[in-house]
Amino acid sequence: MIGVQAVGLAGAFGNRLSDGSDGVAMATIDEPDPDERGMLPVPGMLLPAGVHRGQADAEGSAAYRPGTRRERAFAAVQAALAEALAAERDRGTAFLFLPVILCAGAAFYWALPLEPSFPIVAAGIGSAVLARAFFRRAGLGRVVSTILIVSMLGVLAGKLETWRAGTKMLGSEIPTLVTGRVVTVERQASGRVRLTIDVHSTDRPVLRHAPDRVRLSARSLPPEIHAGNGVSGYARLFPPSGPARPFGYDFAFESYMDGIGATGFFLSDPRPSRLDAEAGWRAALSARIADMRQAIAGRITSRIEGPEGQIATALIAGTRAGIPEEINEALRKTGLAHVLSISGLHMALVAGTVMFGLRFVFALFPGFASRLPVKKYAAAVALLAASYYLLISGAAVAAQRSFVMIAVMLVALLFDRSAITMRNLAISALVVIAIAPHEVVGPSFQMSFAATAALIAAYAWWSERRLNGFTGGQPRQRSLVGGGFRLLLLYCAGIAMTSLVAGTATALYGVWHFHRMAPLGLLANLGAMPVVSFVIMPSAVLAGILMPFGLEGFALDIMGWGIGIMVSIAGWLAERTPFDAVGTIPLSAVLSMTIALVLLTVLSTWLRLAAVPLLVAGIVLIATRDLPNLLLSEEGDLIAMRTEAGELAVNKRRPNRFVTGIWMDAAMTHGVAVPVVSAEPLTAAMLDGLVPGAFACDETSCIARHGGGAIVAFVSAEGNARQFCDFADVLVIDDATAVNPCDPAKLLVVTKRDLARRGSAEIRFAGAGQGRPAEIRFAVREPYRPWHEHRRWSREARGMPPYKRDAD
Repeated sequence: MIGVQAVGLAGAFGNRLSDGSDGVAMATIDEPDPDERGMLPVPGMLLPAGVHRGQADAEGSAAYRPGTRRERAFAAVQAALAEALAAERDRGTAFLFLPVILCAGAAFYWALPLEPSFPIVAAGIGSAVLARAFFRRAGLGRVVSTILIVSMLGVLAGKLETWRAGTKMLGSEIPTLVTGRVVTVERQASGRVRLTIDVHSTDRPVLRHAPDRVRLSARSLPPEIHAGNGVSGYARLFPPSGPARPFGYDFAFESYMDGIGATGFFLSDPRPSRLDAEAGWRAALSARIADMRQAIAGRITSRIEGPEGQIATALIAGTRAGIPEEINEALRKTGLAHVLSISGLHMALVAGTVMFGLRFVFALFPGFASRLPVKKYAAAVALLAASYYLLISGAAVAAQRSFVMIAVMLVALLFDRSAITMRNLAISALVVIAIAPHEVVGPSFQMSFAATAALIAAYAWWSERRLNGFTGGQPRQRSLVGGGFRLLLLYCAGIAMTSLVAGTATALYGVWHFHRMAPLGLLANLGAMPVVSFVIMPSAVLAGILMPFGLEGFALDIMGWGIGIMVSIAGWLAERTPFDAVGTIPLSAVLSMTIALVLLTVLSTWLRLAAVPLLVAGIVLIATRDLPNLLLSEEGDLIAMRTEAGELAVNKRRPNRFVTGIWMDAAMTHGVAVPVVSAEPLTAAMLDGLVPGAFACDETSCIARHGGGAIVAFVSAEGNARQFCDFADVLVIDDATAVNPCDPAKLLVVTKRDLARRGSAEIRFAGAGQGRPAEIRFAVREPYRPWHEHRRWSREARGMPPYKRDAD
């Protein structure tokens, strides 16, 4: 025992019991015999070879005399720190930080204000490699240079993905005749059909820089048009839009990474078209898979009607477009929206159902199960089932990430390794970052890995506590009923703790990306997840197995029944949810609390306490946040002001519901106040008579007074703007040809051209009314990154008026 203590103490201080590799041979005291003065040495104390106990004790009176209390405390802290670092090193914590650093490098690349060239990235990697070569001995310099190398590799991964995507983006809105090959067909809840099309040609007019792939909706679709067929139709194309607010979800970024160069709709129903070029093998394979998914979706909805059938289609075939919005909203409010996304939960349930089902079957044949590694057979079949599920679910990036995580764990079982470990999660993260680095800044990646890491860390902590508290006594004898009741309580407690841990870990990213929380999420998951785990997903797996034989009917009936229960739970709790919109939070708080989460989940010693000040700092930053006072759309025709009554006052009687919905969540408001129509032209004399909390609008302009005193004015043309220069604090001109007619030192003027170039904006009235203009933040920065480069070619960004067709 004392020898083990000696090894531990040596490891804590970085020494080695050895062969003399560190220059001094060491000896270990094996028993605490008292010396001639009756003193006992420290158990496990290491002494240089040839130095006996008495000599060490005599010299210790001078060399190792205790110092002041502060010195002893410092020495104790230093020793504890060395011991903790050694323990983390022995547990392989350094490897767990590799994907974290790689993610940080990729996130740094996506956040750069300008696009770095390949030579600059190569120079950064080369400099980091040279720095590491310079610091040959272990130390801080070597650690820092290694971190720089890994982070620069993350930058390189992002740069390579951007170069590989190279999506051609439409620069400006335009109608044209589109002819191309159908990639996917999605039927929406509204009855419309959404097509993803590889463009072969355009006409009337011919686009000189036509996008390679577009996504268009249509009122209806001829039955003979399927994935892989040619299609043609006159459509209005729009460039992918930017974020609805700064730091919001960037549709242009996602479209660029997905290869979608334009969106829009058919002006008339599309028709079949014969294409000259034959589809390549990849396009043909993709079309076959898409047709198979559509056939599966048709079989499901023919058996399960209503919203339950659409949800079943989403869970099996990955098509969510047909789910009614009210169902989606109820699931979001209750924190059950994650059930609809093909994620780690679904992959785990599919693989787990297949694996445990096979092991149950193997257990019926004891001779076979005792002679052969049936666990590995079940894991191999489960891996095939997960692969098939990935295929029929559409292989979205989130599903790919989930499949990688499950595949790593199943392969670990095949090689007699522990499946659910933080190391396997780290390997999964490395693979995902290599495949799709842009997912690092997306909600799916962040929430999935945060939840999984938190659950693994919590389980490891709990297992260690149980192991340390185990006394070795006999287990308590319980009756069959008592044992069953105890198992039920343990399962409910497990569901509750899983929901609590995962929900807490992902709440930060849900608020950052969607500005929403689910206060009743714990209750919703506690009620719905047993149904999902034991009814919905097992019956989905059974239906998938029986579907080739046409026997899936009863399994789908059970699945539909389970989905109905889940929807009822979500609807009932959604009606009783006190709030869900929580407003925006600062990026600094997200970064601080993310680092804290990493430290809490990756570290395993008392070093986790380093996360506490970071958590406190994040909470303080959120508590002292400043919500936006005014929001501007990138089109320039819609503005909204947060009122003291907790509403969002807009300048249009029929605003864009999608954009205002995002703004309401970001501004933490609960309703929309439409403008009051004025029969007379607006003037400065009418300011005192303004209705509080609402815009007053005439035919060409609108004005409103904020509760803090700031005046907001909106005009549709430059000619009407000058009259507001004397009393407005913010002036928005919905005219791309307009030039600022006011003194920029006195008020903030934003034109349609500004918004076309730099995207949507948030305005805060911190300095308004105090001799300083209001503060503005745009969603897009210049110079443009590749996914925003198309913005410079719009008519509005170039200061041109809207396009008008010649009369002839």
